[in-house]
Amino acid sequence: MDRLSIDRSTIEAIVRQLVLGNPPPSATAASAPYQPNLVVSISARHCHLTDEHVEILFGAGKKLTPGKPLYQDGFYAAEETVMIVGPRRRMLPTVRVLGPTRPASQVELAFTDSISLGIEAPVRHSGNIQGTPGCVLVGPKGVVELTQGVIRAARHVHMNERDAEHYGVRNGDFMKLRIEAPQCSVVFEDLLVRADKTSKLEVHIDTDEGNACFLDSATKVELFKQDPPCGCHGAKHGK
Repeated sequence: MDRLSIDRSTIEAIVRQLVLGNPPPSATAASAPYQPNLVVSISARHCHLTDEHVEILFGAGKKLTPGKPLYQDGFYAAEETVMIVGPRRRMLPTVRVLGPTRPASQVELAFTDSISLGIEAPVRHSGNIQGTPGCVLVGPKGVVELTQGVIRAARHVHMNERDAEHYGVRNGDFMKLRIEAPQCSVVFEDLLVRADKTSKLEVHIDTDEGNACFLDSATKVELFKQDPPCGCHGAKHGK
């Protein structure tokens, strides 16, 4: 009687299925198109600090204390908070510091926050703070006066190179975000693409934008390439 010839990989797949309960990989799954995992996050008001400013605000030798991890690997909401003081002593008493530290301190606000502080904060992409208004930061151990660095963070989308290939975009391009919610569907334009090798697919909008689109009740979110870009409502491009 002829023997049935079975290669070793087939035998291992059968063993995994019968003994370990793991089904063998299917040809259909292997050939399925890549489906990005899109996350839309509301970025509440916060600030970024330099190492020097951390020590001034919280004490000599002080380092930020990592608290809640953020969606992007390596970033976190620190345990530390600061008071932000604007003109005519208007203030926001508890603003979260995000880590790790940066080369330049920066405060990111929503439009309503900037109105509350009495600061005409321009829409800018993170890191592009040249010529922006300043404020005063108050910590438990000291005070820092920023001569610039207060912005309304322009909406943007982080992604890795595989995501960028899927959407047909490159770093520096612009996209549209459609959010479907009950009686409140919205399309946001001018999302700057920030593509690199490791970032997770995540859109950042501020609290005003999140409230406007009723994000908590969204039933569907979609990204589309924007062509040609719209100029980002006057926001200057940062890194």
